[in-house]
Amino acid sequence: MIVDTHLHVIDRSVLDYPWLSGVEPLNRDWPYASYERDARRAGISATLHMEVDVEPSMIEAETRNVATLADRPDSLIVGAISSCRPEKDDFAEFLERQRANPLVRGFRRVLHVMPDELSENALFRENMARLSGSGLTFDLCVLPRQLDKAIALADLAPDVTFILDHCGVPDIMGEERQPWMERIGELARRPNVHAKISGVVAYADPETWIAETLRPWVEHTIEAFGWDRVVWGSDWPVCTLGGGLLAWVAATHALLDGASADERKKLLSENARRIWNL
Repeated sequence: MIVDTHLHVIDRSVLDYPWLSGVEPLNRDWPYASYERDARRAGISATLHMEVDVEPSMIEAETRNVATLADRPDSLIVGAISSCRPEKDDFAEFLERQRANPLVRGFRRVLHVMPDELSENALFRENMARLSGSGLTFDLCVLPRQLDKAIALADLAPDVTFILDHCGVPDIMGEERQPWMERIGELARRPNVHAKISGVVAYADPETWIAETLRPWVEHTIEAFGWDRVVWGSDWPVCTLGGGLLAWVAATHALLDGASADERKKLLSENARRIWNL
């Protein structure tokens, strides 16, 4: 069974998503019920909800909305990765409120659509260091050219567990292997960083990709981080841009052909259960 570490639920009747207007294929509601149907068919037994970059004043409202979904009988949702704003003065108070909420397992601040210097801001770095000792993770969503920023954050807080989203967002369609390959290897030298095998179907040609298209990128990430530091994510509904959840799960199993049973279990479920104490 699979633990999905990257589900997005979009409900525009409850929350505002400023970025959606610029991504027309995703600019609609994506309810949990639609995900759940295919997730159960694919063998997904638990999922973490990943923040969807809502309007900043609604960050905690998003977590409350996820809680209503997690409270449903037999819900697959077992935790939430909350959005956050480490560049803001009120982050310390925000962090304390989230630490008191057992649903929250970690944080993400989307960086790949922000100026590169955001994560170099002194207050941002001071607040990132506050995660030390909290047991909460931090997802890194960066472009290949920003991987050096991820390295700097990992070095800043060596006892914080960082999760690199989407294999570092490689340009698979453009076959841009450098500087991605080199920097993935450098980031993987930090033992506090794990990699999420997710998102890659959205970076390949949606009409022509097959499992072998994805293999070099997925295998390089796994080889760099090792089987003990990789987790799996659907990135639903973004994965619908590249064929959908069932296609991505099928491709994952094809890519894992040849891996041992223990290696498959680590990637698909055991590492996630350990990292987030699920």
